[in-house]
Amino acid sequence: TRGTVKAFSPFDARADAEALRKAMKGMGTDEETILKILTCRNNSQRQEIASAFKTLFGRDLVDDLKSELTGKFETLMVSLMRPAYIFDAHALKHAIKGAGTNEKVLTEILASRTPAEVRNIKQVYLQEYEANLEDKITGETSGHFQRLLVVLLQANRDPDGRVDEGLVEQDAQVLFRAGELKWGTDEEKFITILGTRSVSHLRRVFDKYMTISGFQIEETIDRETSGDLEKLLLAVVKCIRSIPAYFAETLYYSMKGAGTDDETLIRVMVSRSEIDLLDIRQELRKNFAKSLHQMIQKDTSGDYRKALLLLCGGDDE
Repeated sequence: TRGTVKAFSPFDARADAEALRKAMKGMGTDEETILKILTCRNNSQRQEIASAFKTLFGRDLVDDLKSELTGKFETLMVSLMRPAYIFDAHALKHAIKGAGTNEKVLTEILASRTPAEVRNIKQVYLQEYEANLEDKITGETSGHFQRLLVVLLQANRDPDGRVDEGLVEQDAQVLFRAGELKWGTDEEKFITILGTRSVSHLRRVFDKYMTISGFQIEETIDRETSGDLEKLLLAVVKCIRSIPAYFAETLYYSMKGAGTDDETLIRVMVSRSEIDLLDIRQELRKNFAKSLHQMIQKDTSGDYRKALLLLCGGDDE
């Protein structure tokens, strides 16, 4: 894996559970101990710690964290305690509950997860919330945006295999005719091709599209679509090209300019820390001439900053 968080060794779940209990017992809280332990163990080790914590003290570690910590630091620590698929399912549930839907979260998660990950998220969603994720999402979204989400939720993208150049040419022509050559746009063609073809096939289609039309596919999507559908199509294209580059851009914009989008910052740092955060750091350096470490340093503060920097795992000078 290209994650920054790896299994900690030598690992002792009981010792960690005892240290955490001590850090939260009595008056005052020792935040430093909490953040050092939780950011330096991988998720499966954190689950073992939680189970040891319950066995030793009859207490729920997450409940204790919630009652002892506050603000963004609390959100980050509690997020680290969620197993990966539960983390995604929880983020999706919160994106579609209550008034207004957080389309940004739906877009980010469903555009970037592999078909196997999407299948697991759907299963976990059903177990945790006794509800069908697809039904929930269709109830809260509409139009072509909804249709593309549903296609992605089917998790039936063609597996990567030998690329058929004839089909590449055909798909590129279909997209060209559906967008640039058409008065109005045939969104359905974009949805079907971008939502179902294999990654290696689509990368060749994007190259071919550029040859045929003289445009990058992103430029066409930008011109021919708008709103949530445009954002989702662009996210899918970016993830097909490079998932780490997509997340580098997401992190960059979560901290660029005035104010920080902490919700996005936490979500990406937690969800990618064991997968490809090293690659994301490299892409951010390459594409934005910035170091993730320095951006976090500048944009955050306190224990929240310390924990994020530990997850970041170093600086790219």
